[in-house]
Amino acid sequence: MTDRFAGRRIAVTGAAGGIGAAICASLLDEGARVHALDVKGLEVLPAAVDTVEVDLTSEESVVAAVRRLYATDDTPIDLVTCAGIVENDVAAEDMPMSLYDAVMGVNLRGVFMTCREFGRELLVRGGGAIVNVASMSGNAVVNHPQRQSVYNTSKAGVSALTRSLAVEWGPRGVRVNAVSPGYVDTPLNALKKHMHDKWLGETVLGRFGTLREISAAVQYLLSEEAAFCCGTELLIDGGFSLR
Repeated sequence: MTDRFAGRRIAVTGAAGGIGAAICASLLDEGARVHALDVKGLEVLPAAVDTVEVDLTSEESVVAAVRRLYATDDTPIDLVTCAGIVENDVAAEDMPMSLYDAVMGVNLRGVFMTCREFGRELLVRGGGAIVNVASMSGNAVVNHPQRQSVYNTSKAGVSALTRSLAVEWGPRGVRVNAVSPGYVDTPLNALKKHMHDKWLGETVLGRFGTLREISAAVQYLLSEEAAFCCGTELLIDGGFSLR
């Protein structure tokens, strides 16, 4: 444990998921006051993490969560957006619009709303940092053999949103950047063992990324070491996109 982020407040959405939970724990270890936002599953997080139940598809829920976090403490809150769902291998021609709306609602609309609400507060408080967790699927590759056209589209939107917000808010003191992981050793990917040989065979380094590696990248973009990063997207895919 260090004090790298001592005195900093950092909110993490999608905090109950594999990558989100790892980011929360790593920021806590580095001295941050961590606010974990998710719709369920927050009991998996360390007791020192402040947990907030929020529906990221609901504007009212997101607004209420941000108001609650600032109700008794005016310290600026930096943001990591990590919430995301995938359509679980559905062919585009068979895609029901209800599933399309669900994926886009969390992965892109939810990211925009959380960036907007937390960004507003950072702008009036002199600045801060936002890191969006996008994906190599957003622009570097089209995943295979699985079919996930809507997920890929949503993550491309997150990358574009990151760049757009960086240009709008960077001059006003809010740095917006992104981390785009490749295949990472998460509980979700562990359920897809029938695809592992294909994925690993096309990853130059021949292994999955680790939660620690993704968390370290997020920490870098939040830190003062990345003070000149504006609209940066860190692609961390073990060389998968080079094949």
